Amino acid sequence: MKLRITKRFMKDYKKLPLDIQQRLDRKLEFLLNDPSYPSLRVHKLRGVEGLWEFSVTMNYRVIFEVEDEYYLLLGAGPHDIVDRI
Repeated sequence: MKLRITKRFMKDYKKLPLDIQQRLDRKLEFLLNDPSYPSLRVHKLRGVEGLWEFSVTMNYRVIFEVEDEYYLLLGAGPHDIVDRI
């Protein structure tokens, strides 16, 4: 799998604290190498067709879609990011 990054994701990413950005970078490596890595806690979002989520920390999440051989990164932020997508 490969990553595709949306403008929205980049905008969200730049707003994150530096330590969260660094953690997110590591989590993206985990996602690419082993999407079932336990700390990612990857799961489908309930009530929203085709959207997935993984944890950066207990308070920060990334929302993404799976398209062919890509993870399309849609947004990143506090847990309520789901409400904004």
